[in-house]
Amino acid sequence: MTHARYEGLLAQIAAFPASPGVYLFKDGRGRVLYVGKADVLRDRVRAYFGPLQDVRHVRMVERADRVEYVVTESVSEAYLLEANLIKQHRPRYNIRLKDDKSYPYVQVTLGEEFPRILRTRTLGDRSARYFGPYANAKAVDQTLDLLQKLFPYRTCRLTIVGDAEGRGRTVPPSALPNGRPCILYDIKRCTAPCAGHATSTEYRASIDRSVLFLQGRHAVLAREVRTEMDAASERLDYERAAALRDQLQAMERTLERQTIHAYSGDDYDTLGVALDNGQAAVQLLRVRDGTIVSRDPFLLDGSEGAGLGEVLASFARQHYAAASDIPPEVVVGAPFPDLADFAAFLTERRGGRAGVHIARRGRKRRHVELAERNAVEALEQQRVSAMAHPDTSRAALVELASAIGLEAPPERVECYDVSHVQGTSVVASMVVFQDGRPLKSQYRRFRSRIGDRNDDFVNMADVLTRRFRRPADGTDAWPRPDLVIIDGGKGQLSAGVAALTKAGVGALAVIGLAKEHRVTRPGGEPERTQEEVWLPERDRPLLLSPSSAGYHLLQRIRDEAHRFAVTYHQKVRSQRAVRSALDDVPGVGPARKRALLRKYGSVRALREVPEEELATVPGVGPALAARIKAALASG
Repeated sequence: MTHARYEGLLAQIAAFPASPGVYLFKDGRGRVLYVGKADVLRDRVRAYFGPLQDVRHVRMVERADRVEYVVTESVSEAYLLEANLIKQHRPRYNIRLKDDKSYPYVQVTLGEEFPRILRTRTLGDRSARYFGPYANAKAVDQTLDLLQKLFPYRTCRLTIVGDAEGRGRTVPPSALPNGRPCILYDIKRCTAPCAGHATSTEYRASIDRSVLFLQGRHAVLAREVRTEMDAASERLDYERAAALRDQLQAMERTLERQTIHAYSGDDYDTLGVALDNGQAAVQLLRVRDGTIVSRDPFLLDGSEGAGLGEVLASFARQHYAAASDIPPEVVVGAPFPDLADFAAFLTERRGGRAGVHIARRGRKRRHVELAERNAVEALEQQRVSAMAHPDTSRAALVELASAIGLEAPPERVECYDVSHVQGTSVVASMVVFQDGRPLKSQYRRFRSRIGDRNDDFVNMADVLTRRFRRPADGTDAWPRPDLVIIDGGKGQLSAGVAALTKAGVGALAVIGLAKEHRVTRPGGEPERTQEEVWLPERDRPLLLSPSSAGYHLLQRIRDEAHRFAVTYHQKVRSQRAVRSALDDVPGVGPARKRALLRKYGSVRALREVPEEELATVPGVGPALAARIKAALASG
């Protein structure tokens, strides 16, 4: 980032109001890089230009050209607007729910006289009641299948109204051929209000029980059914009592499958987070009436370099901005940013008191640990699924070779990424994929030998030069790759090709991969950011189909290189942060440094120690004491 652009951004922020709202970082082309919410806009955005920012936010600020904001009436309103803008723009530096536009809900069409219960992905009907979002459409279908067995309901699109006695009939009557209900009535999955076999009162009672079941109020529902069964038996309506008995037994079998219970009356959601190799998952356990009624894993994008707290905060804001069922309490394992604001947002969304509980012991802590284990399993299942089929990897390599003009599918692929913060603690990564799978034993890390330089072109050239000076044979062999991928656009690719030429490397397939291209719908509405594949001989990038296996393989390789580089950069940066003047004194190694700091407590206290006293410390002596005091005085 140039000094002029940096000062320009600070000037924009100085004019921001001290009000709640949402801010958007944009690049020079007007693309949204990051969306955030703030209680005080001016203070929150200014913090991005201070020290101790994580790698993701530093990179985001470096690419930013301007910052815009939208003032809201409250922080809660800012939460909702932030979630909507993240869905709309899918910014590169936000942590986002994967496929957040397609999570399923359960819809109960309460606006109809004879309501239906459906799986839906839209929330357009204000008269309906929604439950969700859920992470798994198949699990929703299984729930609805069980629900229809317990409390039969209609799923058809017929228009049904009640007559004077409340019995249903179709409008027009010809909509029901021969006046006969469909097969769902014969298999006891529907009470056939279309043919007058159920009154609106009877049918609505069944729907009300379905709603209790979807809320997880199984114990309340069982008591209600048992009471009605006893009443039917007392009035000698044994057929009705038998039907209610069957419903009760089915519900009890469902409850027996739940092996983990809290205490009666407890209602809360438990969130557990897992991070692995730049991937993130959040497991949501819904506890209603003391029983875990559902478990949903949610996978997230854009979490590279983020911590558990940031991932948890991002998920919580986006999920509960769209959730239809807000519990009185959300249980987490550790604090996350803006906790008080989030609790206020929950209270407003719920229309009653709601808060966040940080579980440190007891049954809720065990639920958090269970959620975290399930989140880890979700990430592992995703990884196994992606790598389980060799044929899929082979097909991806064949497709990639065809797209970029290789004569044969590349067996060994190497990818390089450079990581630093404004030119400090510069490192790079080399990851290796063999036959489409990571070969971690041959991953390599590079520490810059050219000093701190905020120049990705120079840093990339340095790394490639050092790597390809290594022999391809011998005892310390680094085999020659079939394809080299450089994380970056045309500039990084050109620098890399020049470095390879200078190093005397012969014909070698090299491409650059950059997430730059914005694909739009026919009407011009932004849809997604797509990867650009740069080839040395082309002036314009190659755009692979986002649904292709080759495209996903490239993404996976580049993301792995980025993860490996960022992890090493964070390690180097943390080591650099704890360096002291003692590290540069000849004769003071790690053990002697620890001994001195253990004796005197800190470098600051060591400065106050007379040189004569320091010389009496075992292993120091007069000469080393003099060097230590000189180094401390100059540092």
